[in-house]
Amino acid sequence: MNHGFEAEVMRISSDEESFVLKTWSKSSKPDIQFQYHLLNALFERGLSVSRPVAWGIDPNGDKVLLTTFDGGPVLKLNGKKMADIAKILSSMHQIRVEELEQIQLPKYDFIGYFFPGVREHPDLAQALDTLVEKTPITQEHIIHGDFHMANLLEDNGRYTVIDWTNGQLGDPRYDFAWSLALIKIYVSERNAEAFRNAYLLENEMDRDELEAFEALACLRWILLNRSGGTPKGPSTLGKVKSLVLNNRYLSELGLNDFLAKK
Repeated sequence: MNHGFEAEVMRISSDEESFVLKTWSKSSKPDIQFQYHLLNALFERGLSVSRPVAWGIDPNGDKVLLTTFDGGPVLKLNGKKMADIAKILSSMHQIRVEELEQIQLPKYDFIGYFFPGVREHPDLAQALDTLVEKTPITQEHIIHGDFHMANLLEDNGRYTVIDWTNGQLGDPRYDFAWSLALIKIYVSERNAEAFRNAYLLENEMDRDELEAFEALACLRWILLNRSGGTPKGPSTLGKVKSLVLNNRYLSELGLNDFLAKK
């Protein structure tokens, strides 16, 4: 199986069932016990997540998590698939946090968590401060923190959301905007539109509000890009430039030449 940036992943199969063993042998050392209990609580409530089986520490001292195997990458994207995926994200955002009190969902400083090292980039830091001041962040709902196509699996029309390392109390508007921006950058505008329309049918956001959070998502991508933390294809930077130029907030903040600054 494909490994992620933070962990190694192995499929374990028997005649009856398949499982996934995820081992955090790299620098990242998240709270795996928390992930296990969060997945269990979400699974029991019928959410589209893998069923956790066990967690622990292997002989090398690395944390491990065992879950069910729930398919492969989502292929052949279309409007219906994107709408179904948007509804999954929406259902997660609509969970009553009171139902998860026993999980003790963490709450982090928004800028510190999603924009690490931003103060080393004065142009991005100034733009970020301005946006957060105009659009205050709320942290009253569960968010995935990194909801994108690589963190979704498909098995005979059933979708499963994986990698809950960033699960926390946060702002669903940002969680949605980050997903939407990544779909625009790495998939297509048409599929992004289907995803956006389906999500907004169940979650009210006015145009100005959405544009502000899309600006935050773009800023995060630019920050990660400067540290080499974003995958890039032949058209990636062109798509990001288009997002920046067409976003009123980012244009007003003078981010048009973001690639020239380091």
